[in-house]
Amino acid sequence: MSPSPQAPDRNLAMELVRVTEAAALAAGRWVGRGEKKKGDGAAVDAMRELLSTVSMRGVVVIGEGEKDEAPMLFNGEEVGNGAGPECDVAVDPIDGTTLMAEGRPNSIAVIAVSERGTMYDPSAVFYMDKIAVGPEAKGAINIDESVEWNINSVAKAKGIDIADLTVVVLDRPRHADLIGEIRQAGAKIRLISDGDVAGAIAAAGDYSTVDMLMGVGGTPEGIITAVAMKCMGGEIQGKLWPRNDEERQKAIDAGHDLDRILTNDILVRGENSFFCATGVTNGDMLRGVTYRPTGATTRSLVMRSKSGTIRRIEAVHQTSKLREYARLDL
Repeated sequence: MSPSPQAPDRNLAMELVRVTEAAALAAGRWVGRGEKKKGDGAAVDAMRELLSTVSMRGVVVIGEGEKDEAPMLFNGEEVGNGAGPECDVAVDPIDGTTLMAEGRPNSIAVIAVSERGTMYDPSAVFYMDKIAVGPEAKGAINIDESVEWNINSVAKAKGIDIADLTVVVLDRPRHADLIGEIRQAGAKIRLISDGDVAGAIAAAGDYSTVDMLMGVGGTPEGIITAVAMKCMGGEIQGKLWPRNDEERQKAIDAGHDLDRILTNDILVRGENSFFCATGVTNGDMLRGVTYRPTGATTRSLVMRSKSGTIRRIEAVHQTSKLREYARLDL
């Protein structure tokens, strides 16, 4: 007889941070070496190894793709040690693989976990139009309204001048019109080349001058961001953004309403979620991995939605011990 379901508890957070630490440590050796795939592969291997030790019965809902395309951490894969709570798991071994490969800021290793059956399934729609803000502007955004309306509303909610408001946008050709509208509204822009999970969290944190994130990015990253927003008290809204007619038809056939606003509570329905991120390269949110002769130091962010607890963890790892328990070759 299988064990009865149970909700994730507070002890899970400290197990999960070991997973992102391992991924960051493995990828850290590839920072700035121009080897995007090798760095990502090292992070995936390490994350998968450590996930097998976590006390949960997890299923990867947001992973590296379908089984035939990604032999590790594929969608639908069972992870954990088979004991403990039943969970949905979303992983991004490296959010910002290009940032890692080029040695640029804001590359992180990420995992998010919630109760089983609570994470949104985007099917085959890989992109989402998003807007995300922190606690001060929660309730002040509406993705159906204009860019100007949202900027004015957020500035008013935060009690700042529009000229002092900064919007994070992925630097992509598809955002040419969005960038023009933001500037026309009078706000500032911070363009990022990759890593919109880190960008959204920066908008929700009290340590950054970034105020909001706007634009089209990955749907998996949107779901992971929704977990972080629940933990931080922020807000994300999104709409599925099919890239072509074929993807649009697949979304419709799967039952998706492309006009539906995807809120925090739709993207992640559970009230007991965890988010962990460890810095790979230095960034606004976290410093990256640093090495010394006998080991390495990592910096992580660990959050839980139920308690609202946000922890910053700096850990020193001894090379010999890592090889023993995590099988990481540093």
